[in-house]
Amino acid sequence: MSGTGALRSVAAGAGYPDHVRAAVWSKKREVGAVAVKAMGWAHSFPMSESVRAGRQWTRKRLETLPWAETEPDTVDAVVLAVSELITNAHVHAHSDAHLVLTWDGDCLHVSVHDEDPTLPRGREAEPGDVGGRGVAIVQKLADEWGMRCQRHGKTVTACFRPADAGE
Repeated sequence: MSGTGALRSVAAGAGYPDHVRAAVWSKKREVGAVAVKAMGWAHSFPMSESVRAGRQWTRKRLETLPWAETEPDTVDAVVLAVSELITNAHVHAHSDAHLVLTWDGDCLHVSVHDEDPTLPRGREAEPGDVGGRGVAIVQKLADEWGMRCQRHGKTVTACFRPADAGE
């Protein structure tokens, strides 16, 4: 499914396969005296679509967040991580990449799901290698990250906490 609606409009998971539906969520919590409701977006990037489209789509969504203008390094880190995760889904999992971005007032969660249940393994890339650094790049850029296997594939999630959340 290709979609660009706000998370609240797809919270029920309409149109998503069961294994992707679990990644689409909404959350409400208290931050100081203000109630913050999570917001986010979901989009699928088929193997036939370039990774560049994923970077552009992500950057456009991030521009709507209150901290994006004052945190260009965080925006760039998120876009690079998305690029690496979509590339991994296309190249290593031979799968479409299902991306969910969620901002909860503290952390921008980046989740990429693919249809291969094999977890990526970190490895030391040799200086002349043109690949093999994606997981290490995400690990270095993100404040937190993790992977989980599911019945129909895996999801890699990274959390980015901007210093100036603009809240």
